[in-house]
Amino acid sequence: MNKRKNRDFQRPRRPLSIDGVSPAKPSEHTGSIGFDRLGKKPRSLQRKSLDNFERPDGFSASTVRSPSIAIPRRPQYDLPEDKRKHFVRFWKNKDHQERLDSYTKKARRKKRLKITATVFVLLFAMFGFLAAKGYINLNRILAGGGSAAALDENVDPSKLRIEGDGRINILLLGRGGLGHDGADLTDTMILVSIDPISKEAGMVSIPRDLWVSVPGEGSMKINSVFYTGKAEVLNNTSRRTSAVMKQANESGFKLTEKVVEDVLGIPVHYHAMVDFSGFKKAINTVGGIDINVPSSVYEYMYIDGRNYTLNVKPGPHHFQGFEALAYARSRHTSKRGDFDRAERQRLMIIALKDKILSLGTFSNPAKVSSLLDQLGSHVQTNFSRQDVGKFYALAQQIKSSNVRSIGLADAPNDFVTTENLDGLSVVIPTLGVNNYDLIHYYIRTALKDSFLKNEDAQVLVLNGTTRPGLAAEKAYELRSYGYKVGEVGDTPTNGYAKTVVIDMGHGDKKYTRHYLEKRFKVVSTNVLPDASIKTNSADFVIILGNDISSG
Repeated sequence: MNKRKNRDFQRPRRPLSIDGVSPAKPSEHTGSIGFDRLGKKPRSLQRKSLDNFERPDGFSASTVRSPSIAIPRRPQYDLPEDKRKHFVRFWKNKDHQERLDSYTKKARRKKRLKITATVFVLLFAMFGFLAAKGYINLNRILAGGGSAAALDENVDPSKLRIEGDGRINILLLGRGGLGHDGADLTDTMILVSIDPISKEAGMVSIPRDLWVSVPGEGSMKINSVFYTGKAEVLNNTSRRTSAVMKQANESGFKLTEKVVEDVLGIPVHYHAMVDFSGFKKAINTVGGIDINVPSSVYEYMYIDGRNYTLNVKPGPHHFQGFEALAYARSRHTSKRGDFDRAERQRLMIIALKDKILSLGTFSNPAKVSSLLDQLGSHVQTNFSRQDVGKFYALAQQIKSSNVRSIGLADAPNDFVTTENLDGLSVVIPTLGVNNYDLIHYYIRTALKDSFLKNEDAQVLVLNGTTRPGLAAEKAYELRSYGYKVGEVGDTPTNGYAKTVVIDMGHGDKKYTRHYLEKRFKVVSTNVLPDASIKTNSADFVIILGNDISSG
């Protein structure tokens, strides 16, 4: 039984009138009195009822209920439920559509803001991931430990140890890596030397077969030195933990740097080593490199576990990773063998440098992350993160046309030659095994210390002893370090016990003064010990004493 029937059933009966008509309750629809519902009259008859007798004119016909009028429904809007209640007061107004449009625009604006905020959060998360990933790879690649005073601005002279510290010298090593015969043999050895003042650079290729003497290890090809230094640690332990391998690699780098400094006569400040896989991946990651090939190279070779025919014609050529590796390793069909290969490798380094520094490489976080990810397990350096930032800023200022390619066997500066030692083909200096005097002179003058070159001080060397030819001998040595030595001669009187360095410019050329003090182990003065000495407008006068003669 529904609720309405319940109400009718529970209503108390009204007494019947004597005329058979009983007063009924007011109609739910019209407010007039209807017939008693107990008779269950049809609904159409119930709509017509007698009056309630309260009207002053007495009995009258009841008013028939008016037809129902359809009330328009409120418009439904595509808005959240909690916003619809705000439209109740607008829907009957004449301008409700305008207000509705205004409110809808605000809602859409908020929605766009939410979407924008979501996208920003996603982008922030993405860059955060790339940054974290890059940070991990950077820590793996950039171990730190190297240093070069010349990387700083306004360099303090006291930070410069010897001539050559005014440049930034980086030893680049290439090895086969895991899966290759002689995995730790450094078949590629190139010293990159940067002049931070003149914004120039030079690259010196060191022949891999150069026969060298290694302290405590005997003689060997220079490409075996890293392996030898590494073996010094590994042969003393059976463990191969990350700490042991790190120590072994550091030993290999230390020994290699020492030998290279002996050969070239200049300091090594940093090192970086890449294996074949890292080389290919680096080139592929930056989209390949472009080289103007100077001469054709054709060679049938076995590389990376498969046969391959390298066929490169003269002229512009685009290299991807695999072909670039083959081009860098090819040597058997070249006229000068390993020397021609070294020249090609220098070209490839310049091309790779140009591509890495090109627009879009370092400005693209995804590409930087990809490059670091590809190189992470294939590259080892002693750069720090701060060093890399400085390198990048400096490299942007060095044009490729200002990068000089230097070979030790390139005429007229051919200071090495091929020799056969007990059936082993090796490369030795033209002056003989372990005699690097000509190489030192050539490299030091070709890669002159930046500060010495910039100050361009005039130096006068005088012999203050009885030993003949001492002034000429020291003048030659100073020239090899980049000093501008003019006249040489003897002092009016001899018998100088100690060498004297006189600064005639009173400190105007502080870097040259510092280097001379370090070289001769003296403190310079501004006063000539003998007024009769003619300086001939020299910036520095060096009087050699018996301490040099006896040394």
